[in-house]
Amino acid sequence: MTYLIFPLAIIGAYLLGSIPFGLLIAKAHGKDLRSIGSGNIGATNVARALGRNWAYVCFILDTLKGLLPMLVTLPLVRPLSALPQTEQVVALFLWLAVGCAAILGHVFPVYVKFKGGKGVATSFGVALGMWPYYTICAAFAIVTWVTVVLIWRYVSLASIAGAVTFPLVLIAAIVLTPGWSLGTLWPLLIVAIAIPLMVIIRHRENIKRLIAGTESKISRGRKS
Repeated sequence: MTYLIFPLAIIGAYLLGSIPFGLLIAKAHGKDLRSIGSGNIGATNVARALGRNWAYVCFILDTLKGLLPMLVTLPLVRPLSALPQTEQVVALFLWLAVGCAAILGHVFPVYVKFKGGKGVATSFGVALGMWPYYTICAAFAIVTWVTVVLIWRYVSLASIAGAVTFPLVLIAAIVLTPGWSLGTLWPLLIVAIAIPLMVIIRHRENIKRLIAGTESKISRGRKS
C-alpha cells in the first residue's frame, strides 16, 4: 500500500473543505451571510438569506467537499480485506484522516479566519464516500434527518438526530454484518462517535434555542 500520497491528500482535503461556498453564494447575490440570521456560513443560513433553492445548492457543494476527497483516495485502500489486519487499521486511519481534514476545513476554514460552519453537509459527504462502512450509516442518518424535518421543521434538531443515529447504526452493522470485525473497524467507530459529538457541540446555541422554544423553523411557503 502506498502511504506517501496521504499527507498530500489530507492537505488537499482541508483546503477543499475550507472553501466557504455559502459565503460565496451570498456574496454573488450582494449579501454578507455573516450579518444575516445566525451568521453561520452553511446551507441553513443560506436558506434564510436567499431561499431554499440556493440552500440546496450550498448543501450539495458542501457535501461534495467531503465526498470528493474520499472517492479520490478510495483506490488507495481497496481492497481492504486483502491487507493484513494491522495494515487494514492503518489504512482506515489514513482514510479517515482525509475525511476529517475536509470536515475540519469546513468548520475551521483557513480562507475566512477559521470561522466556519457546523460540518453537517461535509460530514455527510465523507460518510457517503466511505463505502460501504459509513455509507450505510449515512443512509439511515439522512432518513432520520428528513423525518425530523418533515415532522418538526427544525433543521438543527434534524442534524442532531441524524448525528446520533450514525454511530448507533455503525455499531449494529459491525455486530450483524458477516466479515465485519470490531478488531479491524474500531477506528471507524471512534470517528463515528467523535464527528457527531463535534456536530452536537457546534449546535449548542441551537440546542439552547430549542429548549427555550425560540429556534427558527423551516418555512413551508418560501420557495424562492
